[in-house]
Amino acid sequence: SQTLDTPNLISLVSTKLNFNMELPSDWLEPIVRVQTLSDTGSPVIPDRYIKPLSQRPSFNIQSDSQNIPIIDLYELTKGSATTQKAIMDQISIACREWGFFQVVNHGISGELVDGTREIWKEFFHQPMEVKQNYANAPKTYEGYGSRLGIQKGAILDWSDYFFLHYLPSKLKNHNKWPSQPPFLRGVTEEYSKEIVRLGNLLLWVFSVNLGLQEDYLKGAFGGDDIGACLRVNFYPKCPQPDLTLGLSSHSDPGGMTFLLPDEHVSGLQVRKGDEWITVKPARHAIIVNIGDQIQLKARFFRGS
Repeated sequence: SQTLDTPNLISLVSTKLNFNMELPSDWLEPIVRVQTLSDTGSPVIPDRYIKPLSQRPSFNIQSDSQNIPIIDLYELTKGSATTQKAIMDQISIACREWGFFQVVNHGISGELVDGTREIWKEFFHQPMEVKQNYANAPKTYEGYGSRLGIQKGAILDWSDYFFLHYLPSKLKNHNKWPSQPPFLRGVTEEYSKEIVRLGNLLLWVFSVNLGLQEDYLKGAFGGDDIGACLRVNFYPKCPQPDLTLGLSSHSDPGGMTFLLPDEHVSGLQVRKGDEWITVKPARHAIIVNIGDQIQLKARFFRGS
């Protein structure tokens, strides 16, 4: 029941996608902030958040000793050809066997990693009236939100979030980013820039591992006009954590997602075979999730 704060994530997506779905300009039913529900101190959660039995959290003690691969990137660009090949092979195996891995020595300073996590924690602990100034709507989801999808009466997740666009630059609007706490916009800009750099490096690795031209996947995702968005998730304390989820099971529709988890609470689980494995974050690691777009491209080029 401990609070799990701000697994920040950035998704790289193809700028060539075109969604024509008509969305309402406002939510079809009242929005309730999960943090507000948590702050009431009620010992039970509303029925709207209770998941069906088959979708409730998995607690598998046998899988506690397992973890997603941890890959050290330090010598990926600075080491010998042999060392570089060994790291690329580790990434290839992790992609094929897990679809997830953690990277350390990725070139993003520990100070920036910690600073990004902490400054967004500060945002979510501000007064509700401050956060409500950034309330989002279904059209773009950009801003402060508490639900995904517009279906009336849907079973909801126990989380609030903040969603924003980073790339392409024509979609980025700093005025839609929180102005408080101070420096949040600058820290988020720097962190996002570094994540996109890391993403381009991994797109190069994936292209080479698939036997393609080095810049193939980067070009397929728009080249220098690549798309990137950020969502910061906030999971308030829950009185009945065995009945609900902070985020329902899903695959990511984009190309690649980078997650910055809470290092003190292991809340992320990934599916491997018939088991849900609880991820144990390494210090200052970035978790990489291979999205649907890259998985489909990989299957096409591998012929399976």
